[in-house]
Amino acid sequence: MKLTIFAATGGIGRQALEQAVAAGHDVTVVARNPNKLSGEAVRVVTADLAAADPAALESAVAGADAVLSGLGPRSTSETGIASRGTRAIVQAMQATDVRRIVVVSAAPIGTVPSPGRPKPPRHDPGDGFFMRHLFSHVAKTAFRKHYADLALMEDILRDSGLDWTVVRPPRLTDKPLTGSYRVAYGQNLRGGWLVSRADVAHLMVRVLEQPETIKQAIGLAN
Repeated sequence: MKLTIFAATGGIGRQALEQAVAAGHDVTVVARNPNKLSGEAVRVVTADLAAADPAALESAVAGADAVLSGLGPRSTSETGIASRGTRAIVQAMQATDVRRIVVVSAAPIGTVPSPGRPKPPRHDPGDGFFMRHLFSHVAKTAFRKHYADLALMEDILRDSGLDWTVVRPPRLTDKPLTGSYRVAYGQNLRGGWLVSRADVAHLMVRVLEQPETIKQAIGLAN
């Protein structure tokens, strides 16, 4: 399968790159700083999604069977990059007739208001008492701008006409790949506090072979 991976130097993107190459996929990587790559035998396109060149992005995705994106801010100064960058990716895909995209979001986003979903559910049906009444409020306060950006990103995907899948992990860890994790469509998982970046990447690659995951938000946790 021909894959284009965005943000491949980040925690999840790097795992997706390594796993996709190991599985024998033909991979193109889009990175702002290719020097951070580890020397995998892949095609590299240099692009900054904060101010992307449409022609570069179209070149990166043209002919791909699917696009994977681990795009997200690495600091508060990069807040807004998920929606802005995803909009640029979507436009490049629409211009080149590439349809399949899998992106990383976050577990709380199902209850975060956005222009496309101004009145989301107050509680995620998969959350337990502690998550519902304490932790989610703390997280939404601490990451308010980041979550608003991810919610807008999901709006962009829903309106894109593409075959999208959104993966919504809880707190991320650097533990090794297990391939053994729980998933739920359209909701979080009870007691699902943690998941490794490697397992998130594993699910992103796995759903490419699962057409039932198209136009679905998927919660996962170890």
